[in-house]
Amino acid sequence: MLTDEPNPSARPLKRDSEQKILSVTLRLNNNFLSDLTGLMDTLSALYAEPTRLAWLDLSFNQFQHIQPVLTQLKELRLLYLHGNRICKLSEVDKLAALPFLHTITLHGNPVVSERDY
Repeated sequence: MLTDEPNPSARPLKRDSEQKILSVTLRLNNNFLSDLTGLMDTLSALYAEPTRLAWLDLSFNQFQHIQPVLTQLKELRLLYLHGNRICKLSEVDKLAALPFLHTITLHGNPVVSERDY
């Protein structure tokens, strides 16, 4: 997977001298993912500054829980989680550890029908 290039019809990626990606966005949507094991290792291998990730799209996967690794992304501002399987607001509460997070999408998750959503 680390050798696959993104969609060739998209703009070319900017890279540093070590060929690591210079970006603060990552789209992992529509992949049937249910956990984020190895996310930080993957980010470190691909991104010049992995902890500066500001926008993460995890929409339309199979997540039931907010993974602890997400709280390591202290610069995260936008998190797309719509179309997953998150059932409890207590899962969403875990994201309070992210000081700059201002946008979360949750529509299409069972949690939206929970009382006090």
